[in-house]
Amino acid sequence: MADAIKVLGQLDAAATTSETLYTVPDLNLTTVSSLVVCNRNGSAETFRVSVHVEGAVANVKQYLYYDKEVPANDSLAIIIGMTLNQADVVKVYAGGTGMSFNLFGVETS
Repeated sequence: MADAIKVLGQLDAAATTSETLYTVPDLNLTTVSSLVVCNRNGSAETFRVSVHVEGAVANVKQYLYYDKEVPANDSLAIIIGMTLNQADVVKVYAGGTGMSFNLFGVETS
């Protein structure tokens, strides 16, 4: 097995739209070490993060964060030891424009 430490996903999120930040590639396992959410706006914004096992359709049980607020011109660094299997999907949602998402971790093939 080989490990690749990497940036798993980066996204300048569209407002009020659920978007895919990262999908685990076929024949891989992924350990997510951290997620950084940056609010580039002059006012507070909210975000959501969900994990869709094997790409499952949206369901309330998938949310890790729901309408969590990030203050104006600030970032939130989330340290998380989340493990994902192939085809699992991390999705994000921004309450407004000007929100950046960065996901870091290790892919094991």
